[in-house]
Amino acid sequence: MNYLTALLLSVFITVSLIPVLTSLAGRLHIVDLPGPRKVHALPVPRIGGAAMALGVFIPVILLSKADQFVLAYLASAGILVLFGVIDDIRGLDYRTKFASQIVASLIVIIYGGVRISSLGSLLPAEIHPAEWLIISLSLIAIVGVTNAINLADGLDGLAGGISLLSFCCIGYLAFLQRNSEVALFSLALAGAIFGFLRFNTHPASLFMGDSGSQLLGFSTVVLAVKITQGDTPLSPLLPVIILGFPVLDTLTVMVERIKNGRSPFHPDRNHFHHRLMSLGLSHAEAVFTIYVIQAALIVSAIFFKYYNDWVILISYAIFSALVIGTFTVADRSGLHIKRYPVFDYAIKGRLRKMRDSNLVIKVAFRATSILLPLSFLFSCCLPASVPGYVSAIAICFGLYLLAVRLFVKSHMAFCLRLVIYLTAPLILWLIHEGRASWVSQTIFTMYNLSFGVIAFFTLLTLRFTRRAKGFKITTMDFLVIFIAVLVPNLPEQFIQSYHLGFLAVEIIVMLFSYEVLLNEVRGQFNAVTASTLAALTLIGMRGISG
Repeated sequence: MNYLTALLLSVFITVSLIPVLTSLAGRLHIVDLPGPRKVHALPVPRIGGAAMALGVFIPVILLSKADQFVLAYLASAGILVLFGVIDDIRGLDYRTKFASQIVASLIVIIYGGVRISSLGSLLPAEIHPAEWLIISLSLIAIVGVTNAINLADGLDGLAGGISLLSFCCIGYLAFLQRNSEVALFSLALAGAIFGFLRFNTHPASLFMGDSGSQLLGFSTVVLAVKITQGDTPLSPLLPVIILGFPVLDTLTVMVERIKNGRSPFHPDRNHFHHRLMSLGLSHAEAVFTIYVIQAALIVSAIFFKYYNDWVILISYAIFSALVIGTFTVADRSGLHIKRYPVFDYAIKGRLRKMRDSNLVIKVAFRATSILLPLSFLFSCCLPASVPGYVSAIAICFGLYLLAVRLFVKSHMAFCLRLVIYLTAPLILWLIHEGRASWVSQTIFTMYNLSFGVIAFFTLLTLRFTRRAKGFKITTMDFLVIFIAVLVPNLPEQFIQSYHLGFLAVEIIVMLFSYEVLLNEVRGQFNAVTASTLAALTLIGMRGISG
């Protein structure tokens, strides 16, 4: 239950803080200005990293045990976030940034015990590296990956999406190894990124800044090393696959700069994402392409987790050669991806006509607005029992919604999100803990299938909406779909036996669909409020009567 609490709490804190910090960023001029190397044309606040940091630190402090690793991580990450915020506000010399990264890395290495002490079968068993060599290798790896993710933050949603996929993989591996600390950290980080990405997908209204990118890079490598070193059957080479793409990008760019007689730290537009756009891909298409590559690496890490270390290293070398070779051939041949009018006119044009007709959006929105609240209400009937504390929470939330509806109606959208985001996952968790005796397997199967129907109508609503602002289909939706498809198909039987895969999918679908619905009702929240109050009342009565 701590895992689910950490995930939801981090999402809620991040989403709640972003509007406040965005307003503060405007007053303090903490914005990223357009420039020759930038892809945005207007100033964008870069305060998202501070919101994510608090979204991570608060659940970790509240839910984890204060051992040496936890304290070392919080101290190190806190230093990086602090220096990152200062850099976002006034700018820092690269030497100062490096110094802060080295200090943070040494804290987690020496005090937190995060060290690369084994390379598996790459070294003979009789060779034991000296302590100074272990510390040096660990320092180079942590500082290097921290900067690799920082440099990958060049397109909207890119660094966040890569990190989200990495944390999902690390959290899963930690869950397999019964490492509750790393699993909880990974879920808190994933939740913070999930809350942030909706504001950061193209066209972004918010950037994470150096405070966010350094936090993500540092956390990714620290947790990846922590879970793959020591007494574990996992290959110590797995971080190479999990973090392989941004690291390869950084090394390739630096080597090219040195070869051309420039400083390896001199900024340019030769990163993989820039080169994809130079081939003719749009901003969103370049991000989507990198998401697909990172997703493939994550799946490979999951299935290669117990493989021989040489197999993993050779596989990564082949992958790196293919990536670099592809870009080299494209550069030398002047390759440019062509746009075919048949796609724009035949497919996009037909979709545009369907959208203009309003028929699809009317049917899809009506179906979503009816099926989703009914599904939530029906879900409240399915648990075998409702604990007293859940009943109390439901009653308090119900009174809270009534008070807001009567006295502060302008805050209704935020309050509905808060209540649904905290209540719906709890109800779905209770269902998978135990179903009521009257719920047959046929009924439960139909109930599970209903989430697919809701997802279908929700996506139709998104695709054909005529709203100029609000919730839109973005590259982030690929991440949602990828996680929803991957989790139920993970190979370990003990995960499937607890139905965690289906639970994750259902939580994502329900919250995703409610987010769409709340944006599409155009401020008319009466129906959603009434159905939510009915569900809370039902849960409250069940807990009291039980």
